[in-house]
Amino acid sequence: MGTFPALTRSLGHYCIKKSRSFYFPNPHVYSNGHQYQTHRTLLILDSLSSESVRLRRLSDSDSGIVEVNLDRPAAKNSIGKEMLRGLRNAFETIESDVSAQVVLICSSVPKVFCAGADLKERKTMTPSEVQDFVNSLRSTFSLIEAFNVPTVAVIEGAALGGGLEMALSCDLRICGEDAVLGLPETGLAIIPGAGGTQRLPRLVGKSLAKELIFTGRKINGREAMSMGLVNYSVPAGEAHSKALEIAREIIQKGPIAIRMAKKAINEGLEIDLPSALELEEECYEQLLNTKDRLEGLAAFAEKRKPRYRGE
Repeated sequence: MGTFPALTRSLGHYCIKKSRSFYFPNPHVYSNGHQYQTHRTLLILDSLSSESVRLRRLSDSDSGIVEVNLDRPAAKNSIGKEMLRGLRNAFETIESDVSAQVVLICSSVPKVFCAGADLKERKTMTPSEVQDFVNSLRSTFSLIEAFNVPTVAVIEGAALGGGLEMALSCDLRICGEDAVLGLPETGLAIIPGAGGTQRLPRLVGKSLAKELIFTGRKINGREAMSMGLVNYSVPAGEAHSKALEIAREIIQKGPIAIRMAKKAINEGLEIDLPSALELEEECYEQLLNTKDRLEGLAAFAEKRKPRYRGE
């Protein structure tokens, strides 16, 4: 378990660093009208997949979309040490792939997104090891939240405990109507420790968040949508299709603009309004001298689709 304190520190440093700096993609690796995708990038994505977390880049016009697939069927995608390492490696790999424009977190296991922490593994840990693991889990989800491109949780089936906390760290959440979402930790005499007590009330409000956490109540997709926990609740089995539909809309937009919009929203909500408006101004300034902005104006004047290159 000695690796987890170091992991916590490194991910915490990463999140702070990402929140303070602007990110500009390499202009030479966009497809979807954004030039070509390199063979080396494909090799990187394939070679660094773990047994329980697999990366898949979509092809052709969807090549800006990358899927992180949770694949631990025997444990219902519960998060243990190996899966946590796999998640961290996956996002670090995607971060170095400058052609990635949207990340979908999906499950390869039917009827389950992620059942939460691996409690069988948890039983073998000392209290200090549990604390190190939870700190690392929290830092990994903060990495996902601060990631420089949009992230979408694609939820079919159960998203419980740490599984829901992972979804909460994403920018968007799409679920099937029969999905089961909840934070049942208080039933185990603990609390949601990987961001749940902070991100849930920011989405649904303090009172609803308290009810869900105090009672551990599980809700379905329709109720989750009604309270603002998810963006869309669709018929069972159609969450992935809806996520792809939204991702395809996003990759048609200016890549740098999407990054700046995410930065302005995420960081602006954590500060007072005057400071947030200054942040918005700074983000807007980053776009004024880009080739993409000029391409957008030209495409509008010429009544054609823009061809953005992330420049």
